[in-house]
Amino acid sequence: MPNFLLAYHGGGVPANDEAEAAMVEAWNEWMGAHADALIDIGTPVGQNVTINSDGSVAEAVANPITGFAIIEADDLDAALAVARECPILSEGGTIELSELADMDDFDDEDEDDDQ
Repeated sequence: MPNFLLAYHGGGVPANDEAEAAMVEAWNEWMGAHADALIDIGTPVGQNVTINSDGSVAEAVANPITGFAIIEADDLDAALAVARECPILSEGGTIELSELADMDDFDDEDEDDDQ
């Protein structure tokens, strides 16, 4: 079964303690509802920079990643169903959804080369 990266962009900062409690509850409910799919619940992301091909460092792109999670799903449609329920969307954020490459296939090729 493939894994998918949910890269969060944007989202809001709670205005007060009540809003923060509601946000935490929404995230806990989403994680609980999708516990079987969540491979890595991820974490919020702090400061972002971009490292260019020449090694120089620049400010991050206009819409940097603010957090991530990794889920397991049967296919892209199933991953979309999980992502569409993510609380980041109700906080004004967006999700970039990407299927992760199966690196086990690459390990097998390396083993064949060693023989």
